[in-house]
Amino acid sequence: MDLDELLSNTADGVCAITTEGKITLWNRSAEKILGYTAREVVGRACCDVFVGRDATGNRLCYRGCHIQTLVKMGEPVQHFEMATRTKGGKPAWIDVSILVVPGSRNGLQTTVHFFRDVTATHELQALLRERATQPKAAPAASPDLSSPLTRREIEILRLMTGGANTKVMADRLHVSPATVRNHVQNIFGKLGVHSRLEAVAHATTNGLL
Repeated sequence: MDLDELLSNTADGVCAITTEGKITLWNRSAEKILGYTAREVVGRACCDVFVGRDATGNRLCYRGCHIQTLVKMGEPVQHFEMATRTKGGKPAWIDVSILVVPGSRNGLQTTVHFFRDVTATHELQALLRERATQPKAAPAASPDLSSPLTRREIEILRLMTGGANTKVMADRLHVSPATVRNHVQNIFGKLGVHSRLEAVAHATTNGLL
């Protein structure tokens, strides 16, 4: 298996970039994460596709960026996270790792960006930080502590914590999506929450799992 085939089939999003910052490879996982097809991005400058920013809004992606400078200097690049947007404009966070492959394409050095979607993790962290800074007040509706979570509800709550959606949970537990949705609504009622993110945050902060 050659390098292009190996990179094309990896589970992470993969973007191979020349020393000029042009995209030469964009695999299927990258298409799923950000919505762009390979035909739409190959040949374009990577900074124009990712337009990445850090947590405070500072731009990370630009022509001759810090990453390209480190690569040209032969310095190692630690993995990092950055905010970007999908083709449809939806905000997304990705965790990026850099691999430099000398002589990989026509004898030229190629920088390979491996990235994975960590949006759900950032949303959960933001929710936890928001809850931590809010003053405590008397709850409008107390959780139904008289009805503890069942074993199946705890299983579903654990899967939600891992980022699984309804279809994935149904497949894992060998039940229908409708059954999963019913369990999720029961969990909401027992915990006194209104969303999956709130349920995960409640379970995390109260040590339910």
